[in-house]
Amino acid sequence: MEAIATGAAANISSEAAKGIFQEAARHIRYVIFYQRHVKNFEDKLKKLIEKRSSVQQDIVVAQRNVEKVKADVQGWCDRVDKLIIEEEIKVKALEDKSKIKCFFGLCPSFKSRYRLSRKAEEDATTFDDLIKECQFDRVGYRDVPEATFHTEFVTFESRKKVFNDIMESLKDSTIRMIGVYGMPGVGKTLLVKEVERQLQEVKLFNSVVMVIVSQTPDIKKIQDQIAESLGLKLEEISLVIRARRLCERLKKEKNVLIILDDIWKKLDLEEVGIPFGSQHKGFKILLTSRNKKVLCNEMNATKTFQLGDLDEEEAWELFKKKAGDCVEHADLRPIAIEVAKRCAGLPLAISTVARALQNKELYVWKEALRQLRRPYSENPSEISAEVYKAIELSFNQLPDDPLKQTFLLCSLLRRDTRIEDLLSYAIGLGLINGVNTLEEARNNLLTKMSYLKEACLLIHSDTGEKYWDVHDLTYIVAKSIASKDYQMFSLGKEDDRTEWPDGESMKKCKQFWLLNPSINTLPEQLNCPQLNHFLLYSKDHSLTLPADFFKEATNLKVLALTSLQFSSLPSSISLLTNLSTLCLDECKLGGDITIIGGLKNLEILSLLKSDIRILPKEIGQLVKLKLLDVSWCAKLKTISNRVLSSLTRLEELYMGGTSIQWGQSSTASLAELNTLSRLSTLEVQIPDAKAAPPDFFEGLQKLGSYKIFIGEEWEWECFGNYQHSRTVNLRLSTTIDDLDRGIKKLLKKTEDLHLDELKGVKIALQELTDEESLSHLKNLHIQNGLDTEYIINDENEFPQLRSLTLQRLPQLISFCSKHETGATGSFPQHELPLFSEKISFPYLEKLWLKSINVTRVWHNKLSITSFHTYEKLTTLKIEGCGSLKHLFSFSMAKCLRHLTDFEIIGCHCLREIIFMEEREEEIQATLTLSLFPQLKSLELKDLQHLIGFCSDSPTQVIEFQALKSLMITNCPELEGFICRPSTEGNQCISSQVLFDNKVAFPSLEAVCTHYLRKLKMIWQNPLPTNSFPKLREISIMGLPNLKFYLEKRLQRGFFI
Repeated sequence: MEAIATGAAANISSEAAKGIFQEAARHIRYVIFYQRHVKNFEDKLKKLIEKRSSVQQDIVVAQRNVEKVKADVQGWCDRVDKLIIEEEIKVKALEDKSKIKCFFGLCPSFKSRYRLSRKAEEDATTFDDLIKECQFDRVGYRDVPEATFHTEFVTFESRKKVFNDIMESLKDSTIRMIGVYGMPGVGKTLLVKEVERQLQEVKLFNSVVMVIVSQTPDIKKIQDQIAESLGLKLEEISLVIRARRLCERLKKEKNVLIILDDIWKKLDLEEVGIPFGSQHKGFKILLTSRNKKVLCNEMNATKTFQLGDLDEEEAWELFKKKAGDCVEHADLRPIAIEVAKRCAGLPLAISTVARALQNKELYVWKEALRQLRRPYSENPSEISAEVYKAIELSFNQLPDDPLKQTFLLCSLLRRDTRIEDLLSYAIGLGLINGVNTLEEARNNLLTKMSYLKEACLLIHSDTGEKYWDVHDLTYIVAKSIASKDYQMFSLGKEDDRTEWPDGESMKKCKQFWLLNPSINTLPEQLNCPQLNHFLLYSKDHSLTLPADFFKEATNLKVLALTSLQFSSLPSSISLLTNLSTLCLDECKLGGDITIIGGLKNLEILSLLKSDIRILPKEIGQLVKLKLLDVSWCAKLKTISNRVLSSLTRLEELYMGGTSIQWGQSSTASLAELNTLSRLSTLEVQIPDAKAAPPDFFEGLQKLGSYKIFIGEEWEWECFGNYQHSRTVNLRLSTTIDDLDRGIKKLLKKTEDLHLDELKGVKIALQELTDEESLSHLKNLHIQNGLDTEYIINDENEFPQLRSLTLQRLPQLISFCSKHETGATGSFPQHELPLFSEKISFPYLEKLWLKSINVTRVWHNKLSITSFHTYEKLTTLKIEGCGSLKHLFSFSMAKCLRHLTDFEIIGCHCLREIIFMEEREEEIQATLTLSLFPQLKSLELKDLQHLIGFCSDSPTQVIEFQALKSLMITNCPELEGFICRPSTEGNQCISSQVLFDNKVAFPSLEAVCTHYLRKLKMIWQNPLPTNSFPKLREISIMGLPNLKFYLEKRLQRGFFI
């Protein structure tokens, strides 16, 4: 046992000795073979450097291909670079030390060699590991490049609102699809690019992708553009599979905005692969198009915004930016300004023209202006090719030829043209098909015009839906297209041409448009066998039409002559047997128009404002006539007997503004109108209602549209352009009770009712107080009722009333007679408010009160809930109400958010417009009080006791943020725009300063201050921030005590 233990111990000792020996030998080898380790280190280092260089070459190639370096590759390179530098320095230092000898230079330094050798071996191993790690298939990868923006967007005021509205809509979680529309070249693409740029900055969306759709969308290309922006590679061939993969990828984004630019027609989002609606709640789409209809009807955009032209000041700023500093030279500036104006506010035209003229000589600018002034040429050089092609492309995309020709008609007629004229021409030229009545034709035409407005080829008019305008550049393109493609010859007052086209051109011509041309002579004959439309408007009274003028133009369908003078109509008119529309408006016709009776195919005859005295019996031969217009023929007194009853197809008859003597010997009677079974529209003036035959008005119940004036001395011209289709004006010497039963029926359908001189009538609408009668009423005008005390008998709602005028009603107590019994406990009769809170006008937009003796319009304590019935008011005019003492409180005024025009004239008892006694706590705590946020015009005139517009506490600024024009005239007691109560009582401090530092007008442009005798100063220093920054004009008169009126910072940039 002892032997075994001894043997085991010997073995252990032997193994330990062996291990110690091996460890010692390893350390000794570091000293003996140090050069070998150093050599191995250098070899491995060289190989690692070569490997690193090789990887760097691959990185350079990848970066040239716009690839990003992989993270593991970049990490390897960083470690290698750091290691090479650090370890090479350390080894070099140890190598230097190893060369130093000890024992007086007789013996090498074994310690230094040991350290060097060991470090070299360790580093060589590390190098070897790094070399083995370098097994990269690719060093780079493709990623979505960051968007770069070189936007030319300029933040003009006209763009700022649209831009801000878009940004707010994008933040609104309830809005998923937004559209921007406008005519070509207006800047839609630049606008949405700016939206994209700012969204990239604020990181509102994880991804923002912009794609150009274009006129002929390529689905595959659109998919690729979206996919590449998201770093997705679509390798599939099938559009369906590609759409699925794209949709799957888009759903992985938390929120994403896709901008689809230049949409021409419906784009199937599912076909592209764009998830929408419930598929992805964080997904939004921004669209641009030339056509609002595409956005709303085909793409179902939640919100749309129109981008219009630049105003004149903005256009000039953009022009200067593009043309450079040269436009500021004194000799060039006036020409440059005129050139900029000729670009008509269209950004694309402005940019194109300005860049083309940049740094050019003066003579080049003058030539450019000459070309821009030139009204028309077949290849118009007055606009750029880009603009021309853009508008022409929009025209070519119109779906059918009748719509295209309708656009050309609208363009050549331009603004301020009656819809009736356009309708007459369109019907005569056969542009409206598939309709049975004129009403259907009118609706068809209005639909076409609406389409053209939505396509931004026509411009909306402020006058109404039945009017239009055309952009100047669109007009130029339309003229060119009309000439080249539709053989239209057009001359206007701006054209210098004085000669007719040559013979061959005349033969090809299909339409003549002569709008006050410079031509002062006409050829003997129109040698135009293809001519179907001839329009001539001329104020040149020497211009005459030869007798045979139309002899070779027998294909004519539409003839419109305006403001011409004839001794007699040209005999060749009788040859125009194909004529469908004849308009002889404002012409002196020589007294004889019997020749017209031979035009048996005539459907429309307009003699508006002509000098005819009689409508002869021959007119009764026009059995196809659908429309007859003799409006404003002031000399017309006689219509031959049975002429009207012979026109059995007549649908519309316009006779307003005439002096027709009905029912006299050999003249037409009103009864003939009842025989016209197709009559749907009638405008007529009847001097005496009692002179109408029995049941005459009963027979008019079938009318869909009417304008009937009953009584003497109505000025028809004042109502000529009124928009409502059912109008009755009554001037009676009796009450409505005594009227024909048929008139009462008409009144119950009437939209526009004027009552004048209702003698002995105490309640004006006593017969019209049921809900049915009031439900149609949109405009109510009552005047000159000397005995009228009330308007209605019962408290009712006027559900559609837009305009209310009460004038010269000196005995008026209140609007409703029931108001008196319910309110006498609060007010004596003479102080009753005009409107009680139970009278409702939910859609009232215009209120005009003149010469009525009420002391207050509304109850002082009227609840805000009740006053909200007036919140849609845009125009408020109160004139000559001498007893008026109170208007409304500040809280009531706050409800009038849509008021744009406000006039108070001749109200002598009024001391302040707004009284401030009912302010709520939150209003009192506000530093700035905003009044009438949309008010643009304010006039205070002949207010003898007015001391101020309103009163206010000294700590608050009252702001009128949209006011542009302020007129204060003949207010001799005015002490300041804002009147302030003193601390000693309720008396107002006489500051004698019109505008102190507690009132602000950030948008005010013009101020008129006349005959304000108490004022000593206009402004008081310091003014509030941003007050009067846009003031350009001030008129001061009759201020005898005025000492100072201009602060230094206001002394530039406006006229006095």
